[in-house]
Amino acid sequence: MSLTPQPLKCRSLFISDMHLGTKGFQSELFLDFLKHHDADTIYLVGDIIDFWRLKRTWYWPQLHNDVIQKILRKGRKGARIVYVPGNHDEFLREYVGTHFGGIEVMRRTVHTTAKGERLLVIHGDEFDVVVRYARWLAMLGDVGYAFALTCNTHFNFVRRKLGFPYWSLSAWLKAKVKNAVNFIGEFEQALASEAAKQDVDGVVCGHIHHAADRQLEGVRYLNCGDWVESCTALAEHEDGTLEIIHWPVILDSQAQAELETEQAAA
Repeated sequence: MSLTPQPLKCRSLFISDMHLGTKGFQSELFLDFLKHHDADTIYLVGDIIDFWRLKRTWYWPQLHNDVIQKILRKGRKGARIVYVPGNHDEFLREYVGTHFGGIEVMRRTVHTTAKGERLLVIHGDEFDVVVRYARWLAMLGDVGYAFALTCNTHFNFVRRKLGFPYWSLSAWLKAKVKNAVNFIGEFEQALASEAAKQDVDGVVCGHIHHAADRQLEGVRYLNCGDWVESCTALAEHEDGTLEIIHWPVILDSQAQAELETEQAAA
């Protein structure tokens, strides 16, 4: 019996912070997510490839090639793919306005939902004062973050062996640090203010690896999350409804439901 949901056709998918080229990227979960989701438009909202890390240490397994090929294949099958670079793949900003492999590169863009909501799509790193004004500190923090993600990978390997669901140790640690919590709040407020200035209904961003959907300053703040900690994406359904998809949670719920069905039938 299959433990995965039925394929879902979306109007749009928003995906950010995959960090291809790092050991923290949850490649198998992401490939499974792509297998079960199609969309008319796919927005890659920055930090898709982690060139910061690749410059220090080369890491590119076959599964990362598979991810690239899977995304390009969706483009060949008719999906529109828009790449909005972030700080870890910032060199692609030199190619804004161009197409490569069927992918459009944009500095930022506005997406209109089926309900008519206008959403500013932007990675968000320009509203991070550490990245903007203290790049060396951001890179130092990236090294520490990589260590936390390595611990997270080993921690969840043990959890899976013991039959427990996926749980992000690194996200939990970040949520417990007061300065990190304050930073997230300030970041969200800054993005909401930018959306209000642009006279749009909301903003879709990434960067801080913290999925969210809330109203701030009269606009809708939506963060895609990431694929190294929470493994989340933002989906727009055909009717224009927006939903944050927590893929490990969905898989765990599906597996639990099917296990209970099997036990009841036994």
